[in-house]
Amino acid sequence: MEGASPTDESLREAATRFGVQQEFWDIFGRQHHTTPDTNRAILTALGLDCSTAASLENSLAAHRRSQDSHLIPPVLVVSQNEPLELPAGFEITTEQGDVFVTLPEKLPLGYHRLQVGPAVARLIVAPDRAVLPSPARQAGLGVMLYGLRSHRNWGIGDFRDLRDLIDWAWEALRVGFIALNPLHAIHNRRPFNTSPYLPNSIFYRNFIYLDVEAVPGYDRIRQRFEDGETRAARVFARESQNVEYETVAALKRRALEMIFEHCPPARDCKTWIAEEGDLLRLYATYCALDEHLHAENPDLWVWPDWPSEYRDPSSPAVRKFAAEHEREILFHGWLQWQIDRQLSAVQAHARKLGMPIGLYHDLALATDRCGSDLWAYRDFFVSGCRVGSPPDDFSPTGQDWSFPPPDTERHREDGYRHFTQSIRKTLRHGGALRIDHVMRLFRLFWIPPGHDPTQGAYVRERWQDLVRILALESVRSNAVIIGEDLGTVEPEVRETLASFGILSYRLFYFERVNNEFKAPGEYPEQALVSTTTHDLPTIAGFWTCEDITARLRAGVIDEGAFQSQLAARARDKQSLLDALFAANLLPESYERRADVIPELTGELHYAIMGYLASTPSALWLVNQEDLSKEPTQQNLPGTTAEYPNWGRKSRWSLEDLSHLPDARDCVAMIRHWIDKTGR
Repeated sequence: MEGASPTDESLREAATRFGVQQEFWDIFGRQHHTTPDTNRAILTALGLDCSTAASLENSLAAHRRSQDSHLIPPVLVVSQNEPLELPAGFEITTEQGDVFVTLPEKLPLGYHRLQVGPAVARLIVAPDRAVLPSPARQAGLGVMLYGLRSHRNWGIGDFRDLRDLIDWAWEALRVGFIALNPLHAIHNRRPFNTSPYLPNSIFYRNFIYLDVEAVPGYDRIRQRFEDGETRAARVFARESQNVEYETVAALKRRALEMIFEHCPPARDCKTWIAEEGDLLRLYATYCALDEHLHAENPDLWVWPDWPSEYRDPSSPAVRKFAAEHEREILFHGWLQWQIDRQLSAVQAHARKLGMPIGLYHDLALATDRCGSDLWAYRDFFVSGCRVGSPPDDFSPTGQDWSFPPPDTERHREDGYRHFTQSIRKTLRHGGALRIDHVMRLFRLFWIPPGHDPTQGAYVRERWQDLVRILALESVRSNAVIIGEDLGTVEPEVRETLASFGILSYRLFYFERVNNEFKAPGEYPEQALVSTTTHDLPTIAGFWTCEDITARLRAGVIDEGAFQSQLAARARDKQSLLDALFAANLLPESYERRADVIPELTGELHYAIMGYLASTPSALWLVNQEDLSKEPTQQNLPGTTAEYPNWGRKSRWSLEDLSHLPDARDCVAMIRHWIDKTGR
């Protein structure tokens, strides 16, 4: 019957064609099957008409015709070391301008133009492996840049603080790198717009990290800018326990606007802006338009609420705005140029000192659905669906991250230019890049409209293309790639990443077999090892159960779950203590019962650091909170205003690191393990 609904089997077959997995295993060992309702919702979000069996078949036929109409695919991503087969009559124009009408023995690496008759495609020639660390074993210090405290900053860590930290870390620890939080541009508004992992733009960086006093022209405006009110605001922001994003952003913005007025952008700045092209033009236009509309109507906070004529970046209204507000748009381009100059200088300084890697950057998975990237490039995302994760130990009901998944076919049609730029721009001025949720290259967990995380499904990506592009950008930048492979990870994913030279990301808490901690020698060599991340407890927090208590205080769990998690933690602590004794890292006289050790003692701290330093893993990352034995973590998943996420400052200032006895003792202990293990 023509009006009959699609059968469950036809929905399953159609969804499979579009990469929707029909089953997956969670971390508890349970198998989940994708329901017909979830298949229908995801297919509908992808643009297929699932209202009847006939309409679904018509949609599939139209998609097949569209695919078959291409003489060649819109993009080919190939290995430099494998034979390439192309249709007769092809012409390849390389990035370097060389033209080939017959295939050479080996094409150069890069992004080339392929033409066959009237059809044009992007030909990406990639290496088979990313760059590995050299020397093979190194240690690094991980910091949240916004949380760095110093006696001179304006209430948030800046690029001058970062340079000073590098000087100290090289002299005191001889580390090979400094790992940073994502520096992506955000709106700097609490509590919803401060996460570095939910950026306004994934392509550009947050001006709040600028060392304003080092911007050329600051001396010309200093006297007029630094009045009593300004100095009081800086002292307040500097002495506040948490980062005062709005205060710091307002202070820096006012100073930077004054500099911009007195020192117009020079030719090299305008050249840099022009070379950035449409990416920067659209980002800067968004920023100027956002500020203009909010000034006119303070109730307008996000672009989906803007007047309709401004929601389309290609609309006549937006073009007219851009023509009439060139200077405001230029200001935002100038800000990015200043950021680029300062960050470049910091990385050059780190490498000049002798750090093999220098800065280690972090690429966020998400982009804010109300940010500039969605405004400018919304056709690169699937509307309606959200990305999240299925239930696990830390989120029993799953997680809904509230941002849309990428439209794989649209990215492919564009030759993966946006994906490439996200890697390249985040990696710029760094020697390593962490890919948050590296499983994104293989699959993402989609939550369709009207569903919760327990009703989602994994959707496959074209991982062969994405991993090869990642390897290409690694080689071009001579940078190490680390893939954050935590959570529900298929074994094949880790095997593939390893084969491409991408380091695994191994956390002490999760490296267990039958709940027993792995011995140091069981860790893989091609990996980064650490204790924790921003979303998990610090060592001190783990031992004192501060993270569990914080969840109860924030209302994330109830009393029953609280007691259950405390009981599980007691078992984990005993298992940890047993592992430290088995590794001969605690003296025989030390207490063997975890339940009678209330705090993280110096002996425990020493043993855990030694445990990780002793692994064969290539990189050992010491987080700032674990250096200083802080009990509170940076982010408590599932909370916004209930917890001071993304605002906690470091326990010790940069000046304290060299002078406080406690700081010197902890630093000496880390240096001991670096020297002893040859990192």
